[in-house]
Parts: sequence; structure tokens; C-alpha cells
Amino acid sequence: MWVAMASGAVTEPQRRLRMAAIGDLHVGRDQAATWRDLFVEVSREADVLVVTGDLTDLGRPEEARILAEELRSCTVPVVAVLGNHDHESGQVAEVCEIIRGAGVHLLEGQSCEIQGVGFAGVKGFAGGFGNRMLGSFGEPIIKQFVAETVNEALRLENALRRVPNGRAVVVLHYAPVADTVAGEPVEILPFLGSSRLAETIDRFKVSAVVHGHAHRGRYEGRTPGGQPVFNVAAPIPKPTGRPYALIEV
Repeated sequence: MWVAMASGAVTEPQRRLRMAAIGDLHVGRDQAATWRDLFVEVSREADVLVVTGDLTDLGRPEEARILAEELRSCTVPVVAVLGNHDHESGQVAEVCEIIRGAGVHLLEGQSCEIQGVGFAGVKGFAGGFGNRMLGSFGEPIIKQFVAETVNEALRLENALRRVPNGRAVVVLHYAPVADTVAGEPVEILPFLGSSRLAETIDRFKVSAVVHGHAHRGRYEGRTPGGQPVFNVAAPIPKPTGRPYALIEV
């Protein structure tokens, strides 16, 4: 389809970008299997690879180096955020340096643009959903917990302000909606994400939201404003039948 402009000129519409999205790789130094062949496959099937956190198993630099080496087989741009596992060993700065050194667009409240599509990403945080969301009341440690979620939502808002409205993808680790964590034990739902992230997302027009973290959740959901959300954690069954989802933007 061709689009006629007001001036009478005819222009070709923007090409759709095909995104492969996966989360929770949990690359460990002792693992037997690798992701190398999957990265080769993604390079044939998609224009960009998006990884929604838990890049490593225990947040160790040696694990990040293994992933960086395996990403050599990926010939399309890679966008990623960190997950909670990437913070486990307290060596986040070194892990980030290694991952960025492999050419990955690692987003921590930043944005990037690939083929006319803007990607805005943060790790996100916990806190619960809807009217069961934890409030900032009581002990200082509770207020600190809630403040972390609020700060992540603010960082996401700042990143979204820098991307094209409409052709935007939000990349998270924690879930912004309860829909895509359904199936997890109810006792841990508040620790899988927060509605505060969805409240921020719904201030903008986005094409898709992708996250991981909830290994036993559900693939697809929507924000209260109706924007599509996909849980792309590797164990989640997806329409592709593969560990990654394919989403056109």
C-alpha cells in the first residue's frame, strides 16, 4: 500500500519491523546447553532480538562473558534490560560493561531507535497489581520498597518521552499487568511486577510491551488502557512454538 501526501507526492509506508523477544536466559558458567544456535535462527527470522532480563543466572561477570561470546552468532541488533538475577552478585556495573561491550543496547532507563522503532526499557520492580498494590505506608523499609517501584516507573516515563509515539516498544523484566502472571502461585504475585508500570505505559501510545520473570505465567495480556503486553520468558509457550516470540511493530 502506498500513501498519498497532501502535497500530491506518493511515499512508501514505513516498513514493519519484526522483533524476536525472549527473556530469562539464565546463562550460567556450568550450563551444558548454549543459546548460540537459537541466536543464529533469530538472525534469520527477525530484524532485532529483544531480551527481557535475567541474562545471567547469578549476575557474575564470567556468566556475562559467556553470553557475550554466544551473542557473536547473532547478526541482528540486540536490545536488552537487566533482571533480578543479574543483580544477585552485586557486580552489576561489570556485567553491564561486558554486555554493552558485546554491542547490546542495554537499557536502564534509556531508549534507542532501530529501523524507526523506539525501544524504551527498565528492569521494573515488584509491588502488586490493581487494588492490591502495595502502598507507601508504615515502616521505612516498606516505603523504600514502594519507592523503588515508583522510581522505575519514572525512569520508564523519561525513556518513553524520547521515543516516537506509536512506534514504540517497552522492554521490562517485571510484569506491568496481572494478566501475564496468571498461573503463578498466588502467594508470589506481588513480587512479579507492579501496576505502576502499566500506569506509566498508558500515558503513551505503544505498539507492544514485553517482559519476562514469570516463568509459569501467560503469554498475552493488556494494560488497563488496552495496550498489548507479552510475557516472553523462555519457558512460556508461544505461538511460534519456539522459546522466543515474533512480534511485528
